[in-house]
Amino acid sequence: MDAINSISVLLGSSWASGLNLYLTTASLGIMNRLHWIKLPGEMNGLSHPLVIGVAVLMYLVEFVADKIPYVDSAWDAVHTFIRPAGGAIMGFMSTAHMGSAVQIPVALLTGSVAASSHLTKATTRVAINTSPEPFTNSIASVTEDGAVIGILWLVVRHPIIAAIVVVTCIALSIWLLCKMFKFLKKVFTGARKKEEAAAAA
Repeated sequence: MDAINSISVLLGSSWASGLNLYLTTASLGIMNRLHWIKLPGEMNGLSHPLVIGVAVLMYLVEFVADKIPYVDSAWDAVHTFIRPAGGAIMGFMSTAHMGSAVQIPVALLTGSVAASSHLTKATTRVAINTSPEPFTNSIASVTEDGAVIGILWLVVRHPIIAAIVVVTCIALSIWLLCKMFKFLKKVFTGARKKEEAAAAA
C-alpha cells in the first residue's frame, strides 16, 4: 500500500504542480506537518516553515497575476520552465534513497507530467485571452486552484482514484493541446491576414 500511496503522491503532486506549483508546494507541506499525508523520500522537506512561507507568498502573487488578462499568459510563459522543473524536483526528492538510476527516470516522468498540465493551462489561457471580457480568466484561475486542491484531497483520501484521475487528465491534455494549437493557429493566421489586408489598402 505504501508503494501505491507513493505513486499517487508523485502523480498527483507533479500534475498539480503544472497548474500551480506554489499552491501545491504549500499544500503538501502543510498536510505533511498536520500528518494528513506521508511524503515519500526527502519530500518532507516541503514541510519546513520557510518553504511553506515562501510558497504561500508566491501563491498570493500568482493568485493576483493569474486573473489579469495577458498578465496571466506572461506569468505562464515565465513558468514554462519553473513548473515542470518543480515537478521534476519533487520526483527526484521522493526517490532520494534509491540512487540516481531511479531518481533520474522518476524526475523525468514527474517533470513531463507537470509539463503536460502546464502546457494545457497556458494554451487554454491564451485562447481565453482572445475573448474581450475579463471574467473568464478569474473563473479559469479559481477552477484550476480548485483542481489542485481536489487532486491533493484525492491523494490523501483515495490514492488509487487520484492516480487514475491524473492518468485520465494527461490523456485529455494531449487531446486538448492538439485542439488548442489548431484553434490558436487559426486565430493568429486570421489576425495576420487582416493586418496584411489593411496594409495593402
